[in-house]
Amino acid sequence: MTGKGITIGVAIGTAVGIATRNLPLGLALGIALAVAFSWRKKG
Repeated sequence: MTGKGITIGVAIGTAVGIATRNLPLGLALGIALAVAFSWRKKG
């Protein structure tokens, strides 16, 4: 997993968290996205 993917995931997650007023949910979503993204690049 690249640091860039995590950064993008956290940035998206933070934006979603602010938009939905639910930061933990947004961060979880962002991390999940970052993980999925890195897995996709490998496979």
